[in-house]
Amino acid sequence: MPLRSAGHRCRPALTALTAAATAAVLALTAAPPAAAADTWTEAGSDRADPLTESQGLTSVEVPAGSPNRYTGIGTIPLGVSTRGWNHVGDPDASYDGHYVEPYQRDSGGAKMFRVKAPEGTWSEYVHALGSGEALNNSWVAISPDGQWMLSGEWGTMTRLLVFPTPGVNPATSPSANLPQAATVRLDHAVRDVQGCDFVTATRLLCSSDDPEGSLFGLTKPLLQIDLSAAPNGTADVTGHVTALRQLPLRSGCSGSFEAEGIDYDRRTGTLRVIVVSPGFCVLTDSKTYRFTRG
Repeated sequence: MPLRSAGHRCRPALTALTAAATAAVLALTAAPPAAAADTWTEAGSDRADPLTESQGLTSVEVPAGSPNRYTGIGTIPLGVSTRGWNHVGDPDASYDGHYVEPYQRDSGGAKMFRVKAPEGTWSEYVHALGSGEALNNSWVAISPDGQWMLSGEWGTMTRLLVFPTPGVNPATSPSANLPQAATVRLDHAVRDVQGCDFVTATRLLCSSDDPEGSLFGLTKPLLQIDLSAAPNGTADVTGHVTALRQLPLRSGCSGSFEAEGIDYDRRTGTLRVIVVSPGFCVLTDSKTYRFTRG
């Protein structure tokens, strides 16, 4: 019978498929579960001043009662800008109170990180660009243990850079080059990341200024990056990228918005992201948006 014969011929293949499916189920059972994506709900906003609050922000835990810090073109000290460091990015602060600002200039082969110690003294750490490294220095994110600092490059990238945290990690000195220690290898390309912040030792939230939307199906996304391990500066780690949502794009003007820096305050569980309005409205309705989980 043709039907029986066909069934008979399929039996070895069916057996093999069943075995393969069983092995796949067992493998999935044994593998650790994939990290679940968080949901962040808009909870309010504050006006962002275009001169002093348009590039980045961070919450500072030490000394107690410290105000949130912001960066913009108006926060660059004259003595810094006259040496060519004319762009400041999204800063971060370690849990022991070391505050780090990332700087770049229009030309040259270096980036600069300006550090304020908890007692108030400032110091500068310069990193000589590695082979193929982009000049941009848009943001920094300090690991919860304080020892390692992540930074990113502008454009479409599949990596984040890992440095010893200047002023915190004992291997750093203002008189020596700040070396790249390792790399975070991303499993999905990201574009124009303007800020990242650690939520846990192995989870980052990042703001992307992606104007195209081709990578994740939406422009200006809030990204979640789950690391395979906490950065330790001795080995590369991988990062799984998830697009969580589009950042708010509301203004009295039409045109191109710019997603800027990001901050997660572990004390309150509040996420904040700066979105700069287009055109004239950069002066009137640029916002720092607040989000809560859930």
